[in-house]
Amino acid sequence: MIRVGFDAKRIVRNSTGLGAYGRTLVNDIVHHAPEDIELSLYAPDRGKESLRSQIAACGRVGFVYPDLPFGFQRSLWRIGSITADLRRDKIDVYHGLTGELPRGLRKAGIRGVATIHDLIFMRHPEYYHWIDTKIYTWKFRNACREADRIIAISECTKRDIMQLGGVSADRIDVIYQSCNPRYARPLAQPQLDAARSSCRLPGRFILSVGTIEERKNILLAAQALHSLPPDVHLVVVGRQTGYAARVLAYAAKTGISERIHFLSGVTDEELQAIYQLAEAFVYPSRYEGFGIPIIEAIHSGLPVVACTGSCLEEAGGPDSLYVSPDDAAGMADAVGKVLRGAAGREERIRNSREYVKRFAGGDVAGQVISIYRELAQK
Repeated sequence: MIRVGFDAKRIVRNSTGLGAYGRTLVNDIVHHAPEDIELSLYAPDRGKESLRSQIAACGRVGFVYPDLPFGFQRSLWRIGSITADLRRDKIDVYHGLTGELPRGLRKAGIRGVATIHDLIFMRHPEYYHWIDTKIYTWKFRNACREADRIIAISECTKRDIMQLGGVSADRIDVIYQSCNPRYARPLAQPQLDAARSSCRLPGRFILSVGTIEERKNILLAAQALHSLPPDVHLVVVGRQTGYAARVLAYAAKTGISERIHFLSGVTDEELQAIYQLAEAFVYPSRYEGFGIPIIEAIHSGLPVVACTGSCLEEAGGPDSLYVSPDDAAGMADAVGKVLRGAAGREERIRNSREYVKRFAGGDVAGQVISIYRELAQK
């Protein structure tokens, strides 16, 4: 029996992003791993039941929580004292799903795997508070010291790890992310109609999904609206930051306020429907580690327009379109080429769906399981 432990903090707390990555990967492993792999999910608390319950029910999977009364004790547990619990539970391999590993892992004789999603806080510290960059950098360097193997979610992230962390290429495996398979399942018309009503969606819209912050650069999509048909709106699903006010101020100043819609707190079912109701997907981010919303959009049958400068070409493939993150005219032109009725639109969608098959959950899980086996046998 190979016993694998996971850092499950984000699994039980975060509905999107890192939480979605962890839940999807664990479920893929559950569904594709043989019977000799046992999974333990270590979380500082029980988090949200709605997220916890998304982990597949299986006798080989269980949650583990520390018997500590105070939040600060549980935080310290996760970065250090958890190692004693891992030894108690005879964990062979511990996987830090969000780029972190506890101190003392190597000393305890436990093999460590860390998934590094991005190093944006080092590449572009201007998007972060200075204290956050210090904390994230310390965690990254500690993970590099403790990890036997590092999983990079893109070739772009691998290059950053090698350059900024001084890690040799033979310690890094590029394993792309998979997304929840529900996005590939068409919804019935009543479900689509219900989502359109509950979310107050316009008749025609292009979609973007992700936190509304400066790095995501959604202002570029707003600027492109001026050159698109007047009945085409922009819908953005994600948590708002102060940057959202800048976008709304621009919209008010240029007379397109009625064409921009910010949504937050949507359910998983509503998001699935929103993808399927959209006409195209735009992802104008200046820098990403991978860009999982692009995969979700392609599975949902949408053509994609994204930006150059990081790794988005890896996610979207050759049949998506890419423009400079400062080229509003280019963004408008590219979106115009993928709206309904545009020549070649259906071929782009068909080819992109074929391309993203390489990110299928079973293939991703198989690669990760191979790493666990290799480390457990050392």
